[in-house]
Amino acid sequence: MSSAVRKLIVEVIDAHNLQPIDGHGTSSPYVILDYYGQRKKTKTVSRDLNPVWNEVLEFNVGKPSEVFGDQLEVNIFHDKTLGPTSRSNFLGQVGLSSKQFVRKGEEALIYYRVEKKHFISWISWSRGEIGLKIYYVDELPPPPPLQPVSPPAEEVKTEEAPPPAAEAGVDAKIEAASDAGKSDPPAEQAPPPETNEEQTVPPPPQPENATPENENTGSPPQDGGSNRAKSEPPRPDVVPEINAFSAARSMPEVNAAGVMGPKPIPRQATVTSFSSEPTQTIAVEKSSFDLVNKMHYLFVRVVRAQSLPTNGNPIVKLAVSGFHVLSKPARKTNFFEWDQTFAFARDSPDSSSILEVSVWEPRKSSSATPIFDARGNNFLGDICFDVSEIPLRDPPDSPLAPQWYRLEGRGPRMGHLMLATWVGTQADESFADAWKTDTAGHPNSWSKIYQSPKLWYLRLTVHEGQNIPMPGKDSQLHIKAKLGFQVFRTKPTIPCNGSPSWNEDLMFVAAEPFTDSELKIFLEKRQPKESVGLGEATILLTTIERRVDDRQVAARWINVEDPKEKGIYKGRVQLRVCFDGGYHVMDEAAHVCSDYRPTARQLWKPPVGTIELGIVGCKNLLPMKTINGKGSTDAYAVAKYGNKWVRTRTISDCLDPKWNEQYTWSVHDPSTVLTIGVFDSCEVFEMGNNKESIRPDIRIGKVRIRISTLQTGKIYKNMYPLILLTHDGLKKMGEIELAVRFVRASPRIDFLHVYSQPLLPLMHHLKPLSRAQQEILRTNTVKIVAEYLALSEPPLRSEVVAYMLDADSHAFSMRKVRANWLRIITVVAGIIDVVKWVEDTRAWKNPTATLLVHALLVMLVWFPDLIIPTLAFYVFAIGAWNYRFRSREGLPHFDPKISLAESIDGDELDEEFDAIPSTRPNVVVRARYDKLRNLGARVQTTLGDFATQCERVQALVTWRDPRATGIFVGLCFVVALILYLVPSKMVAMAFGFYYLRHPLFRDQMPSPALNFFRRLPSLSDRII
Repeated sequence: MSSAVRKLIVEVIDAHNLQPIDGHGTSSPYVILDYYGQRKKTKTVSRDLNPVWNEVLEFNVGKPSEVFGDQLEVNIFHDKTLGPTSRSNFLGQVGLSSKQFVRKGEEALIYYRVEKKHFISWISWSRGEIGLKIYYVDELPPPPPLQPVSPPAEEVKTEEAPPPAAEAGVDAKIEAASDAGKSDPPAEQAPPPETNEEQTVPPPPQPENATPENENTGSPPQDGGSNRAKSEPPRPDVVPEINAFSAARSMPEVNAAGVMGPKPIPRQATVTSFSSEPTQTIAVEKSSFDLVNKMHYLFVRVVRAQSLPTNGNPIVKLAVSGFHVLSKPARKTNFFEWDQTFAFARDSPDSSSILEVSVWEPRKSSSATPIFDARGNNFLGDICFDVSEIPLRDPPDSPLAPQWYRLEGRGPRMGHLMLATWVGTQADESFADAWKTDTAGHPNSWSKIYQSPKLWYLRLTVHEGQNIPMPGKDSQLHIKAKLGFQVFRTKPTIPCNGSPSWNEDLMFVAAEPFTDSELKIFLEKRQPKESVGLGEATILLTTIERRVDDRQVAARWINVEDPKEKGIYKGRVQLRVCFDGGYHVMDEAAHVCSDYRPTARQLWKPPVGTIELGIVGCKNLLPMKTINGKGSTDAYAVAKYGNKWVRTRTISDCLDPKWNEQYTWSVHDPSTVLTIGVFDSCEVFEMGNNKESIRPDIRIGKVRIRISTLQTGKIYKNMYPLILLTHDGLKKMGEIELAVRFVRASPRIDFLHVYSQPLLPLMHHLKPLSRAQQEILRTNTVKIVAEYLALSEPPLRSEVVAYMLDADSHAFSMRKVRANWLRIITVVAGIIDVVKWVEDTRAWKNPTATLLVHALLVMLVWFPDLIIPTLAFYVFAIGAWNYRFRSREGLPHFDPKISLAESIDGDELDEEFDAIPSTRPNVVVRARYDKLRNLGARVQTTLGDFATQCERVQALVTWRDPRATGIFVGLCFVVALILYLVPSKMVAMAFGFYYLRHPLFRDQMPSPALNFFRRLPSLSDRII
């Protein structure tokens, strides 16, 4: 089947405010687009600075080329035939990278600035903008023409060209090896005609002249398939050589491009006859996981079996290093299929040197666990390997191809088992989905990578209604909109002549795909108890327009139908509805956000670097649950940055788990935060004699790392305490070892330029959302993300997502109120120290310093141009001095002292964990309310004092106190005359010396100016 052909579709819509160039104040523009060496041209719009083209142009998408770049160049020219000009007819250009293009269905109309570069390449100016829609489509090629009827199969077979020498030789020997040891398969088990995707070589069907197994029960012939091989040309030496099975039941030796497969141990030597010496040290090549420690594993991939003397569903048993693992029952096709990978840890000192792979047929039993007969009645054969002879593999090496091995120990009726075994590390591609010894084979313990759904803000603007039947006089109507679990209402309004008007915006959060989602509109009459529905309408999300800027979308009228009897017209409502792709949908708190990119991919900027995280392991974890009287912890870690979530495998029943997993994210803004959390898996376990119960995963702790605090290229490998605030107080749950490295990918000047750019996308500034609106939308976003990730396999549970996203961070906490107040005091402490130093200088406590300040005052007064440079140099000196005291030990993390979590009151802690509405007794709630009232009284007094001082400043010129205002106005007139007559330098010098005069010349009473200000009136005496 032919593959689809990808094409780039460019819709050239219109342009605005182009440059006039024809000498008559207009231009006749046309557009030329270049992409991968393909050039397309639009029509010419005559004499119009705001042309409209509405043309669709197609380009073929080719492979990356060094000749043609991956940019789309849009050039606008003036047609000289319609308006001759002596100047250049070039109006401007737009350059777009292919990384900004999206698939069909995600496109939006975007207006790009038309730039016209100066003769100096780095100087450019923009004049006008052009509107484009750009997207990819995948088109299937036309079907090939019908071919004439082919001749019979026998004739076609004789006319076919022989296969290449290498492939034919391999096929011949594989056919001989497989045919010699296989019985006649049933008619329904014909071998598949296509090659397996794992690049394995299954045995082909028996030829017509093959000898059935019941006629020749001895060993396979050594020259099987030689007739076919003789007709082929000689093979070169580098071709893989596959020998047929020998009469001594030895396994085939596979020499593929010089790589020998593991040779099994003959059956005559039993497992107990081998020495129990430890396996030789295996030197594995350097892995790409350079931030974590290597963990050696023995990988065994069991693919399929054939010619087994059973009609059931056999299973495979693997035994090595004290582990006995059972595979899933085989799936019967043409073969017995498993395709299952197992990983056995090789770091333990008791690692065995023997790997035994056996095939069993489970006996039928009333219990769910299969029973194996000790006398071997269910035994179908086995293979033994010496681990020291198993090949080593470390990415980027190619995967090891599975091979066919003959099972031993069953007698003349032997089957064949296809498997591959190698020694590797956790960097192996098969490691993620393999059964592992440290996870106890739990199906939900695999390490996985998740992606958050693509989220959009849906803006619904409700304007007005028409032809709505009035349910009664002075009835209040409102619009209710519902999208999933999100419900919002407009303010009620009293219609005038059946035409109510609202003009309100309602914001929703929607997640792709939008296939079956719909927005429901309800027209309701407001009543004291409950609203009464008057009509409803439905809008499919797939029909809603997408925008990436603040342009107005077209309004449309939606017919409202009777909710009880469909099809009955109840009026219509005018709406504007669109997806706002210019916003960043916040799923995290703004101060710990991991991504600020807008939803629309067209607005994304290239990444500035990558962040690499190595999750090494934990130490000294506390037991989180009790199973059979023993404390246990099944720990796993979750990391989140941007839309990408990662989950490590779950280490079962271990207080010092070791993961040694490494992950990478692209960084688009350095002012972002990487969050790592540790949890205890409590999905399904037995408690006593009760049935299995599902419990939420338990929080152990989390760590936040701010990307901007990392130096480029430096590896930070530290232990971080896992601190958790529980109902019983602060508790240290253990420690986690992490390795972090930030690698800058953009030029240094571009990386530093990011710090001058706005943190949030442009739409947050053009049409900002209120703080309350942001909190509501964020709460809805967290629910949507949690529901989406809970459907994955293994699921990322909702309590994990809520903890990682700080879903309850906006809840009230008296502890956080005091902590924030102390943060303000700490920041203001520097200013307070400066004020104290000035007062000490005025008091002449250090006469030398005071004299130096006098000299500095004289210099700055007579040379005022030195004021700003002196301040800048002083700030530089402070920063250079503090550079010596920068933190060099590790990255900052949660601090219990700053959080005031070490000495928190028990009642305040209980209040912090209390839900809304409160579930505590009335006495406790009343006591907390009284305490909050006392705190509110203090805040009220502080706000009143601040308002009083501000009103006194206003009273200086508002003549509330005629005498005070007259004195102030008169003094201002005198000061103006003095400053007109006396040079300002002299006045500044006199004021400075007066301010720094010796305490002997000062009065201990407040200054007259302060006394005057305190006597000014305020509005506090008018408050009731």
